[in-house]
Amino acid sequence: MDIYSRKLPIIIIIILVSILAFQVMNHDSNSPIIDSATCELYIEDSQFGGKKYLNEYDQKCLDFKNLNP
Repeated sequence: MDIYSRKLPIIIIIILVSILAFQVMNHDSNSPIIDSATCELYIEDSQFGGKKYLNEYDQKCLDFKNLNP
């Protein structure tokens, strides 16, 4: 396939869109999120639409907060 052909950009766009669609479909919605104020981990609970804290803290966030009071 010639690099200057009209089919190459279309093929590349199709490949990139399919990779993006694959990433969106495999996104784990239950992955823990870090609360920036307290460094506590939580997940978004879809049943009542709020945050469910896990009583765990992110050590890197706590270290960063201690360095920058």
